[in-house]
Amino acid sequence: MSAPALEVQDLHAYYGESHVLQGVDLVVRPGEAVALIGRNGAGKTTTISAIAGFLRPRQGTVRINGRNLTGAPAHWVARAGVALVPQGRRIFGDLSVRENLAIAGRPAANGWDEARVVELFPSLGRRLGLRGDQLSGGEQQMLAVGRALMRNPSLLLLDEPSEGLAPMLVEEVGETLVRLRATGLPLLLVEQNLGLATRVGQRVHVMNKGTIVFTGTPVELAAARDVEARYLGV
Repeated sequence: MSAPALEVQDLHAYYGESHVLQGVDLVVRPGEAVALIGRNGAGKTTTISAIAGFLRPRQGTVRINGRNLTGAPAHWVARAGVALVPQGRRIFGDLSVRENLAIAGRPAANGWDEARVVELFPSLGRRLGLRGDQLSGGEQQMLAVGRALMRNPSLLLLDEPSEGLAPMLVEEVGETLVRLRATGLPLLLVEQNLGLATRVGQRVHVMNKGTIVFTGTPVELAAARDVEARYLGV
């Protein structure tokens, strides 16, 4: 049986003396899309930071495809096949769309390249010569996802991809992530948007105050009205 794409066990992380993550456990299996959802301040982005190598945990383990990368620097995690679509997109505004994609390129046989990214995001194909700061917010989000895919990752992390987007664009992001899920690329989606999270995630973790308080399928979450009301404000 293949190792999980991501396995996090008993993860504890701090900012200074503030104990933010308090024993987080989660798994992303090969080919699976998992959503991590919770209110602002629940610890979602801190979880991503600890996985991606931006924050060194004090306790617990992070394994990528069976390899222990707990506390490894971010460039080691990236070399192990993890790509991040960061909160706020963080594209290079003074580079063209084509240059933003090329700078992240990590060629692989039958993998992601400019042509395949443009096939996923046709609107980017019409804007390859434009600077990143000339794109709309939705187009910038598409570019951020495309840039991450150019690394040909074995695991894609997405931190709040719906942030700041109009509902119509959130719908488009959801459609794209469902198509990505169908390719078999493992995804960990961190979101506040319940609709997007449950549309994309085959399993959903609800986080509150640095701990996972619910794990189940979207159908099981919908049936757990007390969880939605108490932790998600639904």
